[in-house]
Amino acid sequence: MLFVPGDSEKKIAKSQQVVPDAIILDLEDAVAPANKPAARALVRDYLVAGRGKRRVPLFVRINPLTTPEALDDLAAVMVGAPNGIVQPKAGSPEEVRRLGHYLDAFEAQHGLARGATRIVPVATEVPEAMFALAGYAGVADRLAAITWGAEDLSAAIGAMTNKDESGGWTQPYAVARSLCLFAASAARVAAIETLFADFRDEAGLAQAAARARRDGFAGMIAIHPGQVETINGAFTPSADELAHARRVIALFEANPGAGALSLEGRMLDMPHLVQARKIVALAASPSS
Repeated sequence: MLFVPGDSEKKIAKSQQVVPDAIILDLEDAVAPANKPAARALVRDYLVAGRGKRRVPLFVRINPLTTPEALDDLAAVMVGAPNGIVQPKAGSPEEVRRLGHYLDAFEAQHGLARGATRIVPVATEVPEAMFALAGYAGVADRLAAITWGAEDLSAAIGAMTNKDESGGWTQPYAVARSLCLFAASAARVAAIETLFADFRDEAGLAQAAARARRDGFAGMIAIHPGQVETINGAFTPSADELAHARRVIALFEANPGAGALSLEGRMLDMPHLVQARKIVALAASPSS
């Protein structure tokens, strides 16, 4: 999911030169307060102009629901039928449910199907959110995915940094990342890895994306068009992975009712079949 500042017509146009799985038009942190009205108008016009002919889904990151700007954002952009809303600083699933109620009203106003506008909460940016992550399964009908963020959280708790000497997450943020992954899995939606800030460090990005896929994330945030190809590559199964997954699926299909089977000297059971199916589905996704 590629973030693009909502007040930059040039950067929005540049985002069309790459193929992410979704573009996030940002009205929050990437836009200075004085520019927010102009950004709303630009994003609204862009959504309206492309309605019905989008190459990739368009999401809008609104301002936090605890601010008056959030409803201003929704009132401006919903006429353009965005595919989804990224909800920053989500404190709890109850806040997501409240956003869903607002979307119900805007969808009715603009003739959109109820529930058509999906939500991606950024579920770890405020401290109280850590204690509510288990509840996202209760609002899963509105969710497209769940993602997490470390910068706002580290500022909120007064941390000097969120990275250790080797560049890895310090313990508080490793916990937040893991809880996001588990929350998304419990809600049966995609977990999206947070951004890699140094967009010039392609090797570091590749390592971060590979770790994210290893751990179970389904995708990753990009903050620069140059990151999209590396992220897509990391989340695309290799030919060997795909071939093995298909052999696992074929073996279980040839032995219906079997709980455990042997393949190439290794015992397989139901979790291996589930994983194999996920790999095949991932390979079939548009960016793969």
